[in-house]
Amino acid sequence: MQGKQDNSPGPLQGVRVLELGTTIAGPFCARLLSDFGAEIIKVESAKGDPIRVSGKRHNGKPLYAASLMRNKKLIAIDLRTGAGQDLVRQFAARCDIVVENFRPGTLEKWGLGYDVLSRINPGLVLVRVSGYGQTGPYSQRPGYGVICEAVGGLRHVIGDPDRPPARANIGLTDCITGLYAAFGAMMALRHRERTGEGQVVDTALYECAFSFMEPHIPAYEKLGFIVNREGAAHTNSVVNNLFITRDEQYVHIQGSQANGFRRLCLAMGRPDILEDPRFNTRLERIRHGAEIDAIVAAWVGKRDYPAVERELGAHDVTFTRIYTMADIFNDPHYQAREMLASIPDEDLGSVTVAAPVPRLSRTPGSISKSGGRVGRDTREVLRDVLGLAAEEIERLERNNVIGSKPPEPANQKGESQ
Repeated sequence: MQGKQDNSPGPLQGVRVLELGTTIAGPFCARLLSDFGAEIIKVESAKGDPIRVSGKRHNGKPLYAASLMRNKKLIAIDLRTGAGQDLVRQFAARCDIVVENFRPGTLEKWGLGYDVLSRINPGLVLVRVSGYGQTGPYSQRPGYGVICEAVGGLRHVIGDPDRPPARANIGLTDCITGLYAAFGAMMALRHRERTGEGQVVDTALYECAFSFMEPHIPAYEKLGFIVNREGAAHTNSVVNNLFITRDEQYVHIQGSQANGFRRLCLAMGRPDILEDPRFNTRLERIRHGAEIDAIVAAWVGKRDYPAVERELGAHDVTFTRIYTMADIFNDPHYQAREMLASIPDEDLGSVTVAAPVPRLSRTPGSISKSGGRVGRDTREVLRDVLGLAAEEIERLERNNVIGSKPPEPANQKGESQ
């Protein structure tokens, strides 16, 4: 997929968002809104969002930031100065949404609390992302995604049962929280359409992680059952596990339902298993899970992956190998669905990122440009949105309130980390 560069309106065209967040959760919320047409004005310090020094780089370009900051107007303001805070108040008067993920109380310390901003703009929606929420005894604790993932219970269920809790190699809870924050922003805008009233969307990392523990909450309350890690298997769903082929490819097979199990047995050339009383009902398969998993593991382990894929596919078994990023880039389905978007980049020429999701039939998401340098759009935004004169912009820059002269990439050769 090529980054969509026409002027087709997205469903959020006309919605203006001021992003004060850093790193992942707040910026991810704003990125989702930007994919569907919202105008995002991202505020950074002159040193830049910490995400700019996170992850891989190419020719000095931070590649994660190229995706997370896509479609956004990038401005640099020192929020710790009175003049910088005044600029935020001016923006709040002209925006629909403000997204922030500072520690609770920070905006209030700067004179930018909702009590102040809502007097300026009664219809403003303030999306607040924090580790533990705006209230409660933990609210002042520093909160990061991986830490709040643990408090929310999610970390406890990731990994193998005989090993310490593991973590996904992504900002899992940050992204979950960003999704909830964007969802909350849309609900708040819908309420504003009916009433004209803005409101605060209080989004806590630990609560968003906890919400994904949904099936295990009533199980503890009624039964005292504490869910634990299960690794690749699922004790209440058999066959549903990871197996390894002779050529050392991992394959996950799901055959827990009656029809799926029947197809799996036929694919293995073992119709006799269907008559075995240990396996001919779902409850019996759960009771004898280790035995049936061993049978499947032996069948898979005697074959290279192409043969496993051919036999399972021929019988419509639900399965997949475990994709790497290289597999994704070479996969025909990803290509047919245009999930890899090549978009313009001011430093690299182009860069590939994940395409917008979900897919809307009439107003699909689009990407016009990747994330660029710190302060790239400061002058333009202050002029066009706030109506500041060139002389005022120059004065703010001389006083280090704003930054508008983005530096060249730090490294013009090779990759750094």
